[in-house]
Amino acid sequence: MSAKAFTAADAESANLVLLGEDKGRQAVHDLITAYRANRRSGTAHTKTRGEVRGTGKKMYKQKGTGNARHGDRKAPIFVGGGVVFGPRNRSYDKHVNKTVRKVALRRVLGDHTRDGKLFTLDAFAISDGKTKSFLSELKSVTDADRKVLIVGNFDDSTKLAARNVAWTQLVTATDLNVEQLLLSRVVILVGDAVEVLAQRTA
Repeated sequence: MSAKAFTAADAESANLVLLGEDKGRQAVHDLITAYRANRRSGTAHTKTRGEVRGTGKKMYKQKGTGNARHGDRKAPIFVGGGVVFGPRNRSYDKHVNKTVRKVALRRVLGDHTRDGKLFTLDAFAISDGKTKSFLSELKSVTDADRKVLIVGNFDDSTKLAARNVAWTQLVTATDLNVEQLLLSRVVILVGDAVEVLAQRTA
């Protein structure tokens, strides 16, 4: 059973809101930027001269030695001293409003619909949990051989069968995000995934 192409008419009948090509670009950009920023750990950290270990005693007297004036050895110009303007522990988290997230999802779903990347399927399940069975079933559904995203509710055996296939991903319609859509060449909506996405974009 092959997957059926999802069209704008199908979206309209399912009350799935899609955006045209002239809206939502900034929302998509903001959301992807936030996704990537929120994955940064922000743990790079250097110590200033006030934090490095060592004594604060003056190296030698101020005058009479013929050397330059110095305080302690924790100054940034010395090996083992502090670092000036180095990275500090910080959070890179960016917040994106719900409205912007919704607009971005509408825009990407609209682009995928126009580009013929969205397909629908009544059911998709692998009962024996074998990768070979998963690939065989997937081949009967679509001829794509890379970057396939399958959206729906799956049992444990289906997840087990799919986990060794690096170029496919199973995700629920509730957890589906814009980045996953953008990284996929083919998106297959299984079962009630269209209705769930319609609720998310309403």
